Amino acid sequence: MTRIAANAENTYADPSALLKLYLHEPESQAMAAWRGRLRQPLAVTLFGRVEMVNGIGLALARGFLSRMVHHSALAALDDDFAQGRLVLTDISWRAALRLADDISRERTSALACRTLDILHVASALTLRCRHFLTFDARQRKFAQAAGLKPLIVR
Repeated sequence: MTRIAANAENTYADPSALLKLYLHEPESQAMAAWRGRLRQPLAVTLFGRVEMVNGIGLALARGFLSRMVHHSALAALDDDFAQGRLVLTDISWRAALRLADDISRERTSALACRTLDILHVASALTLRCRHFLTFDARQRKFAQAAGLKPLIVR
């Protein structure tokens, strides 16, 4: 059996995990260390980018950060795309949504999956990723049930 190491090319990082690079959260330090070890850019769908921008905006709306920190977080995200640390990747949404429908029918009743989690797992599978990075235990379990290898960052 050939063992395939997780790298930027074969790993789908859930946007909630990537947000930890821009917002101060308990897992931020571990996430930053993991990201620092990667030699290649991480691919992000436009859907994922929108979720990250929205997550930063929600943090401001909920009073978790100041307007200045909000602005700095968005600027850091934009800089990561501009510098090539994150790259937008195209995805066939028709294929991803069909796959999401299939895996939802198979798994949701047993695993109580949320729609966005299903869409991210389907996106990872559509992009032919092998590893899935998330800090959400339920999403990790779902990704594993769908055939992805969970990547645990500590």
